[in-house]
Amino acid sequence: MNLLIVDDDVVDRELVRRALKKSNISSIITEVESVGEALEKLDTQRFDAVLLDYNLPQRKGIELLLELKGDVNKQSIAVIMMSASSEDELALSCINAGAQDFLVKTEINAFRLQRAIVNAQARSDLEKRLLQSYQHTKQLAEHDSLTGLVNRYYFDEALNKEILSNQREKTVFALLLLDLDHFKYVNDNYGHDVGDQLLIEVVNRISNCLRGHEMFARLGGDEFAITLTHLKSINGASIVTQRIINALNEPFEIDNYSIQSSVSIGISVCPFDSKEAKELFKFADIAMYRAKNMGRNQFSFFEEEMQEQFLADFLIENKLKTAITNNDFYLHYQPVIDSEDETLTGVEALIRWNNDNENMRPDKFIPIAEKSRLIIDIGKWVIKQAIQQLSLWNADRQLPITMAINLSSVQLTDENLIEYIDESLTKYNVSASLIEFELTETALIVEPENTVKIIKGISDLGCLVSLDDFGTGFSSLSHLHSFPIDIVKIDRSLMPNASSKERVKKILNGLVLMIKSLDLEIVAEGVETKNDFNLCLKLGVGKIQGFYFDKPLSVRELEKKYF
Repeated sequence: MNLLIVDDDVVDRELVRRALKKSNISSIITEVESVGEALEKLDTQRFDAVLLDYNLPQRKGIELLLELKGDVNKQSIAVIMMSASSEDELALSCINAGAQDFLVKTEINAFRLQRAIVNAQARSDLEKRLLQSYQHTKQLAEHDSLTGLVNRYYFDEALNKEILSNQREKTVFALLLLDLDHFKYVNDNYGHDVGDQLLIEVVNRISNCLRGHEMFARLGGDEFAITLTHLKSINGASIVTQRIINALNEPFEIDNYSIQSSVSIGISVCPFDSKEAKELFKFADIAMYRAKNMGRNQFSFFEEEMQEQFLADFLIENKLKTAITNNDFYLHYQPVIDSEDETLTGVEALIRWNNDNENMRPDKFIPIAEKSRLIIDIGKWVIKQAIQQLSLWNADRQLPITMAINLSSVQLTDENLIEYIDESLTKYNVSASLIEFELTETALIVEPENTVKIIKGISDLGCLVSLDDFGTGFSSLSHLHSFPIDIVKIDRSLMPNASSKERVKKILNGLVLMIKSLDLEIVAEGVETKNDFNLCLKLGVGKIQGFYFDKPLSVRELEKKYF
């Protein structure tokens, strides 16, 4: 056993030596007279225990003790304090400082010294194990077990400290909240093991975009947070954030799957947006959802007007919940006209909501309903109501009319949608071939595999599938053969009244010819003038919808004019 005796009194050192020789401990003894000499020895040699005099010249022995316990590489060395004083308070202060035992010099003998060394080593080993256990527990409590990043608890504490530092140093830092786009789709279609591996690889790519001293945390699921400190301007946050978005653009190769993943990021800035941690989180969260609503795979800064918009949307969301319960919605129906004989061939069901005696535009409340997923319940109400109304109208008609019903991308994630449509058709005895479900091309690019499954299910019921707003920026010819499309609705922006450009008219002509070559039915939307109608008639567009004939009408108005 290697022992270090630190004592400036040669007689006391000899007393300890003799006691050790009489004990059963086989030892190699090194002697020094000061704290400085002891530190030099401890830096170059390994010792199992240190016998340390409390009252040393220049620096007290307890100072060496505190230094040893503060050094990660030396804190496991067993230390036995020695003193000529027998005061209990002195002994207690040494134990509290980290010594494993305390001996009064006048009481040192072979037995007591041997027992003190053995006990000190045992206590030191126990303390080491306890420290390791504590560090392991702390690691588990503060870190995410999957990615190794710090967790929400640790991040919250660190964020509060960063805010205090920011106030002292008058610097700027940004809080980034990141949420993977369509991560649920990965788990549902490839399994959670692949999802976990994707998270790990995403973290690796993001880490490579950082400088190394940022706080990077996994808050839970597929949501992450990053703090960018000591920014010279908020432009620095933009650069790092765009770097992260670009890094995730390349597909991930996992278990023979090629998985595309993107991220939506919201940014709040301290001190400009707030100096409170909760508010910075809230503002970054609002900004993140704005990035998602803008189309995902991008970032957005929080702005004051965003907070106002958030509160307004929150109020509408709560009112929508009440409206669902109270059945406060109603439908208007826009006629679809045969271009040859100008007779009614069908209608499109359009939802309306009278909110506190004020008619709220669908383009105002539908996005909020989609974001909150309330659109699933609202959409089912529309389906039921429209099919029931069609049943009533066709009961008195020799030539039945069709009913077009809009579906959002969120509704295409509802696994009960097909069953609900089927039940509604059966309940009201309506032929599936008289129902058209309208989808925008934006809906088709969200979770494409699941979308194909739902749309195929609708088609298998016998319902028709209509592609709405064709000719806009999202148009892709691949959708016409990737999905079971029956009808194409040409967007109103291609009507002569909407654009006087001759080039646009040529595009319309080309689209009509192409759609006809695929044996798909064509409906022209937004026909508002005689010129619009005449052009559609000339091009052979079979069905017309627009204000030239009628705006959306109530049940009574439609029946009065067309029945």
